[in-house]
Amino acid sequence: MKKLSVLVCCLSVVLLTASLSCASGTIKIGGLFAVTGPASFLGEPEKRTLELLVKEANEKGGIGGQKLEAVIYDTMGDPTKAQQLATKLIRDDKVTVIIGPSTTGESMAVIPVVEKEKIPLISCAAGIKITDPVKSWVFKTPANDHIAAEKIFAYMTSKKQKTFALLTVTDGFGASGREQIKVLAKQKGFTVVADEVYGPKDTDMTAQLTKIRGIKPDAIICWGTNPGPAVITKNVKQLGIKTPLYMSHGVASKKYIELAGTDAAEGVMLPAGKLAVYEALQKSDVQYKLLKGYDQSYKKAYGVEASTFGGYAYDAFLLATGAIKKNGASPEQIRTGLEHTSKLVSISGVFNMSSKDHNGLDLSAFEMVKVVKGDWALLK
Repeated sequence: MKKLSVLVCCLSVVLLTASLSCASGTIKIGGLFAVTGPASFLGEPEKRTLELLVKEANEKGGIGGQKLEAVIYDTMGDPTKAQQLATKLIRDDKVTVIIGPSTTGESMAVIPVVEKEKIPLISCAAGIKITDPVKSWVFKTPANDHIAAEKIFAYMTSKKQKTFALLTVTDGFGASGREQIKVLAKQKGFTVVADEVYGPKDTDMTAQLTKIRGIKPDAIICWGTNPGPAVITKNVKQLGIKTPLYMSHGVASKKYIELAGTDAAEGVMLPAGKLAVYEALQKSDVQYKLLKGYDQSYKKAYGVEASTFGGYAYDAFLLATGAIKKNGASPEQIRTGLEHTSKLVSISGVFNMSSKDHNGLDLSAFEMVKVVKGDWALLK
């Protein structure tokens, strides 16, 4: 009996020591962002945001006594590199969750890795195929393409615009958007009168736009991420095209206006997250306080305003840490916690995920905005 008591006592000490060790350990969060390269306008604010949030969390004691550590790599927007770095994060750095990558192509390349290794991935890219069909270990923060397209179509309907020319980039984001737009257009009674594409590195799209000008559609919808859309915006201005121009949510940052030029971008419309126009929101909006706080913190840390794209990393951090607080810090616990996220107010919207929905956003995630004198304004 005495030996049993000693054994129980020793076991208790071991368990207590293990518990204390776990409580005082570090939770490693991986980050895969296109910090340099053509998609740096996405990756740089995502990287900065994750670093800022980890710093702020650690200053408040971390999570349950555990400090957070962000292990971040620059993918340069390269899918192959993203796949290699995802493997490194999992096998060498031993992260329990990965935030990113920045683009749809990279995210699709990383999916087989995280599914095999059973590590939750919270992508910062918008392509619907990232989470549809649902994959066990894959989630994403930007709203799906079709939601953005629906916002555009709803506004076009209010303006009695029924025909449009489609101009999309030939990458993962553009291909996904093109597919969703064409399906929705058919469902909602719109007619695609021109279906043009351009390459991610193309520097002039006057040939496509000249064709479109001759067809005279009610509107033009461009689907891509910079620099292409900025080039198209300049070309539209140079060709004297007066047709209403809609962009995707993929350019919802001041960088687009800067690249296109204030004069050329004037009047361009697109669906954007509320961060772009939070100052015009009602103070009672459930996101207002968080949006204002993020923008102010980002400005203080980096000297520039926060962007929608950095907001995607903010969402991913809130989702991951929320899951850890509720469920625990193991990959399986985080995955389960993410899937049970409900009514989480964040930068991109209010997230409600489930086993059938690993994005969790609806039409309320976007506002239709317009470029007015070099800034965003709400469209009424």
